[in-house]
Amino acid sequence: MKIDFYPRLAWDGIRKNKRFYLPYILTCSGMIMMFYIIHHLAAMKALDGMIGGGTTKLTLGLGVWVIAAFALVFLTYTNSFLMRRRQKEFGLYNILGMGKKNLSLVFVWENLILYGISMVLGLVCGISLSKMAELGLVRMLYGEISYDFTISSEAIWDTVLMFGAIFVFLLIKGLFSIWRLSAIALMKSENTGEKPPRANYLLGIGGGMILALAYYIAVSIKSPLLALSWFMIAVILVILATYMIFVAGSVMLCRILQRNPKYYYQKDHFVAVSSMMYRMKRNGAGLASICILSTMVLVMMLGSGSLYFGAEDSLRTRYPRDISVSVDFLSYEGDHVYSKEKEERILANVNQILEKHETIPQNVECYLSSSIVGMLAHGQLVTNPKTVDSMSPEIMENLAQIYFVPLDEYNECMGTNETLEKGEVLIHCVRRSYEDPEIHLWDGTVLTVKKQLDEMMGNGDAAMDIIPSVFVVVNDMDTIMATINSEFSTEDHYCSPELHYGFDTDLDSEEEVNLAEEIRACVRELDYTGDGGFYSYSVECREAEREDFYCTFGGIFYLGIILSIVFLLATVLIIYYKQVTEGYEDESRFAIMQKVGMTKKDIRRSINAQMRMVFLLPIAAAVLHLSFAFPMVQKLLALFNLHNVSLMVWTMVITVLIFGIFYGIIYKVTSNAYYSIVSGKQ
Repeated sequence: MKIDFYPRLAWDGIRKNKRFYLPYILTCSGMIMMFYIIHHLAAMKALDGMIGGGTTKLTLGLGVWVIAAFALVFLTYTNSFLMRRRQKEFGLYNILGMGKKNLSLVFVWENLILYGISMVLGLVCGISLSKMAELGLVRMLYGEISYDFTISSEAIWDTVLMFGAIFVFLLIKGLFSIWRLSAIALMKSENTGEKPPRANYLLGIGGGMILALAYYIAVSIKSPLLALSWFMIAVILVILATYMIFVAGSVMLCRILQRNPKYYYQKDHFVAVSSMMYRMKRNGAGLASICILSTMVLVMMLGSGSLYFGAEDSLRTRYPRDISVSVDFLSYEGDHVYSKEKEERILANVNQILEKHETIPQNVECYLSSSIVGMLAHGQLVTNPKTVDSMSPEIMENLAQIYFVPLDEYNECMGTNETLEKGEVLIHCVRRSYEDPEIHLWDGTVLTVKKQLDEMMGNGDAAMDIIPSVFVVVNDMDTIMATINSEFSTEDHYCSPELHYGFDTDLDSEEEVNLAEEIRACVRELDYTGDGGFYSYSVECREAEREDFYCTFGGIFYLGIILSIVFLLATVLIIYYKQVTEGYEDESRFAIMQKVGMTKKDIRRSINAQMRMVFLLPIAAAVLHLSFAFPMVQKLLALFNLHNVSLMVWTMVITVLIFGIFYGIIYKVTSNAYYSIVSGKQ
């Protein structure tokens, strides 16, 4: 036997089945290309010197592993289509005298050829397009563009190893299938119908209950921190429930249609329903996969698109004033070192710098506050660190940053004339609600909630906090601080006065950044260690942080686009294989129907009837998943200081419309491919 016998046999098998192998090779090459590009961008040295470059590299590094994990799952799934198609051919070889060892050698060479073609094509495209991807990323991050072309040897090596491991796994899986089945089983594998799953009603009911649980989690969670914790659990539940419902639902749908004689015994519907009955479980699994991938694309574009286009809103929420100065007074002995003289000295020095720059502060907010992390629920404020740090589900759901603000400071900043009796408070909640009429402290002190405030002076720290915030306006902040601090004595859980001084200016961006640097240097020089204590401080400038914000959100959006393209490729390939594979399976049945009088027009109408039944289900279910996921996505985006709900809604609507158009095009193209096969026009 010639040494090139097995390679030639493998190549002939690929060439003769190019209708199946070409899309598979293109998809493998596309994923290899995307993996290399993302890996190349994550290791790009130009990001090191850019504002926000570190965050972008971290985000892209995560994307590398996401693509690798998805490639393993998806290529395993699509490879099963190829194996099902080739098993008949392998069975014929086996009957003609080739043993399982010979078939295995053919299969090994086949995988080597597929790996080699996919790797060469993917790396060539990846290297060729990497510079364009690099320029697009740098432009999105507002960095300095360089036209030097580089090839990442590390990215090439990791790509070869990663996809080599995936192809080895697929090879082992295929060899196991060849050795497990007999020649007769291989020959009949493509024409074997499926038995409906047992207890399919229980499967459908169970899937519905799991999906209801996932939906309940998505719409009931109020805390962004809890949304972050439960998001992956909800995703897994939705994926599991979708597969269960589609597999069971396809069976029940076929049975319901069969029991309706007026519908079933029509030439447009009879063949369509019969074809679905022939492969119920596989049909349901395929539709579920399309639904899950479509949902991934929609959710990813909703989240990343909302962040990118809402970057300015997020920036202004995090930095409500052009410049914000915060000074936290705290001593080493666990006591605050605040005094009115110190506050006035700080403000006087800052105002001197403003006069030097010949600018008058506008929209000034100057007030004292004191904050501490605590659990606020059922009328109780718990600040004990042993309880707060336990991070139980109840604690996480009710955890909040509690800000105490003096009444006179609130009235002065907001221009109001609110009054409080002894023991009364006003409250304002950010990213949560509090409906109890009272707040009980650990020593029995009772604070009666007089009023819920609609507005509160802007606090960038509250916007930045990952947990919700509750502002409590009190008559006597010193007494409240003393009560809370008397329960424990640790620097990490200490309630101390903090001065906030925020204002806008009429300076341009560069002058504002310089002004903020001078204020920071001035505050740094104000040293109070002679009083036996110290203070921490921060000086924030919106214009200084703008580029970092846009770079970070731009990197997330860029990764979202890349991953969406990968998921779209996967969706297209699944739909294509579903249509073409089913077309070859139905070819003989349609040929018989044509011999007994079925026309080409009847075939087209039957195909359209089948497509309407099955193709609309995945996109409808994906939109339903997206609608219920929207509240949870909204909570997650709140962690990025994005609260513009109308922007998110419009982003969701536009995303659904664009994807719907794309989905319709795929449907039209693949239905034509199916028709060309079953009608004999191929």
